Amino acid sequence: MKSRRPLVLLAAGVLAGAVTTATAAHAQPLEPQSPQAAEALAANAAQALVASRPAALHAGKDDVFQQHKVISSVNGLKYVPYDRTYKGMPVVGGDFVVATNSAGQVLATSVAQTAAIDLPSTSPKLTAGQAETIARGQVPTVDSVRPAQLAAYALGSPKLAWTTQVTGRNAEGPSKLDVVVDAMTGKVLKTKEHVAYGDAQAVWNGPEPLHIDTSSDGAGGYSMTDPTIGNVACQDADTQQTFTKSTDSWGNGDETDRETGCADALYGIQQENKMLSQWLGRNSFDGNGGGWPIRVGLNEQNAYYDGTQVQVGNNTAGQWIGSIDVIAHEFGHGIDDHTPGSMSGGGTQEFVADVYGAASEWFANEPAPYAVPDFLVGNQVDLVGSGPIRNMYDPSQLGHANCYDSSIPGTEVHAAAGPGNHWFYLLAEGSNPTNGQPASPTCDNSSVTGLGVETAVKIFYNAMLLKNSGSSYESYRTWTLTAAKSLFPNSCTEFNTVKAAWDAVSVPAQQEDPTCGAVAAR
Repeated sequence: MKSRRPLVLLAAGVLAGAVTTATAAHAQPLEPQSPQAAEALAANAAQALVASRPAALHAGKDDVFQQHKVISSVNGLKYVPYDRTYKGMPVVGGDFVVATNSAGQVLATSVAQTAAIDLPSTSPKLTAGQAETIARGQVPTVDSVRPAQLAAYALGSPKLAWTTQVTGRNAEGPSKLDVVVDAMTGKVLKTKEHVAYGDAQAVWNGPEPLHIDTSSDGAGGYSMTDPTIGNVACQDADTQQTFTKSTDSWGNGDETDRETGCADALYGIQQENKMLSQWLGRNSFDGNGGGWPIRVGLNEQNAYYDGTQVQVGNNTAGQWIGSIDVIAHEFGHGIDDHTPGSMSGGGTQEFVADVYGAASEWFANEPAPYAVPDFLVGNQVDLVGSGPIRNMYDPSQLGHANCYDSSIPGTEVHAAAGPGNHWFYLLAEGSNPTNGQPASPTCDNSSVTGLGVETAVKIFYNAMLLKNSGSSYESYRTWTLTAAKSLFPNSCTEFNTVKAAWDAVSVPAQQEDPTCGAVAAR
């Protein structure tokens, strides 16, 4: 699969738009900065860079750029996302990210677009209504279609397009599908599903008594509302009412009971939120201290995130499936949706969420017989009576691909997670772990020594902060290598392990991949 040129390394010395050819691999902050000052430096450096219109941005004369809020990460790293318009129209694929350190030195850019936009006409041959009709055909059962909006499409050869969103149901359940239609030919150029499904199962957390953070109403009552994470409460899916009671004691140990299911789900979310803060330096799920309501009671053997909520269903035994691995997976979709570039594509969407499920389980570190840390998805209570539904150390055991090839992006999204899950396991644990975890085969018969789950997810999260709308397995290879280089500027061990793990799952090297080690300025 051809690379979309997702990332271009820039100079360590970019403070006011003057680009040199030195690598940023060993760039260090000039002096300690307050978080606010460092974010201001990052914003100003990005603004100066963008104003200089470097070739990496593929900027045309009619492009206007919009800077978004600076995202801060660990080790002083800053990420400045941008969108662009063309002749006043939004640009699908026009997004990019500028990465800096805390001193305002530009480290890299990540750009989805590959060519400047210069459309011969902005007058469509198709009407908005015709585009909406074409979009309706992409979802089997349609409830509504958002009015089509004219846009420039820049993922590949630039085109005039109509964009819309179709809400309804597909074979898996609810659907919110973005559809981009060529405004001249009627061809569907791109779709993106915003309802992300997870396949996992209910697990009783422990040891008991299990602590969850709830809220008091000030009059002697309590609710399953998180007191610190905005918009996070656990509710009955039928009524969308938050569980309340007169005592701060929840559940009865019966996983067919919705309140008990909520106790498990809320605990898992609070563990994931602690992981985000302590390991990754992220301000909760949406990056701004917030998340989404959890609704237990979906009458399906499934769970999903749709941009506004997480719905939790049951397994064949009627047990609600809000365990750490499933609930952290679903909120992982929300993290993906609220990092630059929105939902990951190219077959990577489900492995992204599985990474957050596994990392949260390892952070919680529960003893047996509870959610013991592992790399199996749905391994403690059968979802459909056939054991775990994904295996990260050897996806082939469950019929999924261990190794990447060009067919992966077109396969079913959960099956497509195989190579990415395999890569994360190798990065975290290696091919022959010494901590009791199972050996993992490699596609090139190599041996990989892991970095540990905390370091692995830290690299992966910082790669997501470089994400753009052209995401793919190939671009994630480049982004994770760049993240490792930026996070660990004085070491190549982490960088080399990231590279070895991608090689071991057959994701090929990209022209845009960085190298580790300083390069003198010329």
